[in-house]
Amino acid sequence: MNKELEHSFVELLEKHQNIVHKVCRLYTNNYDAHNDLFQEITIQLWKAYPKFRGDAKFSTWMYRVGLNTAITLYRKSKRRIDTHTFNDFEFKIKAEDYDDTEEQQLKILYKAVQQLNDIEKALVFLYLEDKNYKEISETMGISEVNARVKMNRIKTKLKTILNP
Repeated sequence: MNKELEHSFVELLEKHQNIVHKVCRLYTNNYDAHNDLFQEITIQLWKAYPKFRGDAKFSTWMYRVGLNTAITLYRKSKRRIDTHTFNDFEFKIKAEDYDDTEEQQLKILYKAVQQLNDIEKALVFLYLEDKNYKEISETMGISEVNARVKMNRIKTKLKTILNP
């Protein structure tokens, strides 16, 4: 790949890497799993980047690739997850240490969200990221009406989990 493409990818990834950290936080329970998933999502983003046309915002595309990667690995979690090593790739990404102090307040909510299925988790995540239903539907590949209906059902389900 050309250096210009690599440079733009690394720049965008560094700018938006919190998106990947948030996806990892949603689908993992420990530091090592978080780092493995972060690495796998980064690799999938890199592989898909040459096909990114800019039809959607980079962050929306990043959510989609990240969530799809996490959901795919989540569904295969009963099997061993093979991850690629960064040594296979030329670029170096300046990764920030993940600081979840701000998210400590959301610990109870995350625990409840962990009980949802993989698609429901993705919808809640995008909703909590302040995405409107149009962006949620584009990211998830479902209709806007379907996104609203599913989200209302998930809210009811979460209320039941949080207040049994």
